[in-house]
Amino acid sequence: QVHLVESGGGLVQAGGSLRLSCVASGSVISIYAMGWYRQAPGKQREFVASIKGTRNTNYAESVKGRVAISRHSAENTVDLQINGLKPEDTAVYYCNVGGLMQDSSGGTSPFEAWGQGTQVTISS
Repeated sequence: QVHLVESGGGLVQAGGSLRLSCVASGSVISIYAMGWYRQAPGKQREFVASIKGTRNTNYAESVKGRVAISRHSAENTVDLQINGLKPEDTAVYYCNVGGLMQDSSGGTSPFEAWGQGTQVTISS
């Protein structure tokens, strides 16, 4: 199994910054991509940012210019730096990771895992 644990959420004033982190552990053999999604109250989960390898990044238009995603391959971690926070950034942020894992038979299987989410609340 693969486990993801997010950290770094909290209550921040508008205009401030925060850094979310996610670490993948368990039977991970390799990781294709890591990313972040968010879900605001009453809305569907939406894509925020992703990274493949260490440099191939992609961002949602709504956060482009304010967000930076980075990956630390040796530690299987991915960070999301968000600057210029706005009240509309308030949401539960989820880490998403895809890759290969060692399965129960001793072979390898692809996986996609989600973290439990971390709450980010922006006060105006």
